[in-house]
Amino acid sequence: MKVLHVTQGYYPALGGTEFLIQQISEELVKQFGDEVTVFTTNCYSGEAFFNHGLPTMKAGWEELNGVKVCRFPVKTQISRFFRVPQGIAYRLHLPGNQYLRALASGPMILGLKQAIRNFPADVVAASSFPLLHMFAAVDGARESGKGSVLHGGLHPVDRWAFDRSMIYHAIRRSGHYIANTEYEAQYAVSRGVPAEMIESIGCGVDPEPYLQIDPQEAKRRLGLEGVPVVGFIGQIAWAKGVGTLVDCMQAVWQVQPQAHLLIAGARTLFCDQLEKQIAELPESDRQKIILKYNFANEEKPWLFSAIDVLAYPSGYESFGIAFLEAWAAKKPVIGCRQGAVPWVIESGVDGLLVGFLEKGSLAESILLFLCNPQYAALVGEAGYRKMMQRYTWAEVARRFRKVYERAIG
Repeated sequence: MKVLHVTQGYYPALGGTEFLIQQISEELVKQFGDEVTVFTTNCYSGEAFFNHGLPTMKAGWEELNGVKVCRFPVKTQISRFFRVPQGIAYRLHLPGNQYLRALASGPMILGLKQAIRNFPADVVAASSFPLLHMFAAVDGARESGKGSVLHGGLHPVDRWAFDRSMIYHAIRRSGHYIANTEYEAQYAVSRGVPAEMIESIGCGVDPEPYLQIDPQEAKRRLGLEGVPVVGFIGQIAWAKGVGTLVDCMQAVWQVQPQAHLLIAGARTLFCDQLEKQIAELPESDRQKIILKYNFANEEKPWLFSAIDVLAYPSGYESFGIAFLEAWAAKKPVIGCRQGAVPWVIESGVDGLLVGFLEKGSLAESILLFLCNPQYAALVGEAGYRKMMQRYTWAEVARRFRKVYERAIG
């Protein structure tokens, strides 16, 4: 099978969708011998679609682990031009403001639709909304008679991004849609997408690297031997609840004064605000917070193995790969009772759920795990069993490929 993946970023770009498409692509090559090509941008993050000052990668072709990757340059200045007009149009509910929002978000890639139309693939699969390349993928595939599949990553609570009729019109035109959870599938149906078009699959993880690591050795590598560690490992952004997590640590430290907080992920614009927030803490508390930016992917299993609990209080999550990664290391997790997360975490069984931005309940949940290590171990084991049954990359890729086969047919 000749597969063309179209996505906003690809390794070494970091992010949930970026990682998912990398793993699916490599698994299709390894497991099925498929010919997989990726069309993507030369940006490290979505902020670079409209912020001209951020670093980018070299445009052009390369091959990574058997996957051919073509990085297209992004016309940042075009999207930047629409940032202010879209905000005004959205607040005033002006007709057509959804199109201004799309232009402002980007990525603006000249010639992408034509490249998709001309590329010799059996199926075009694009991730993720609300970004512009999704619409180019549908148009390019239809114009050339290729099967197409959309993997949306919808966050229904984010109305600015996902309350756009153009998204659901594109899904209907594609004919095949992969949702991360049943929550997302139900939302798409409520917006007019036929249920028979949708397959709920989810994300995945490779458990093998995690099983080979001694948690105590992982702590020693970070200089945290013998102390409790709360971890946030993922995209560092306000919407992910990172600021709330820092705030709630004051209550945690009253009971567990030796606890440390590890925040790890790619450096973003929000990190400046985060560092200012941390700088306002007393020196004794600042020393208990570790910021680890732009770590290598090979370090990720070590980071998850070093923590005692994953606190990932995101309010805008279409799935949450970080939960699977924590479960692979047999760690208990804390997520928010919002969006798709309750369809991933079964509260009280393989994790706990709290309200978004509720620092009190977040602190209580962290302390419940830190003060009851046997309970934390049972919850982590339950998450590990769920991950092994449903969410290995081999299984997720197999299910993605089944959808691709239907699209070709």
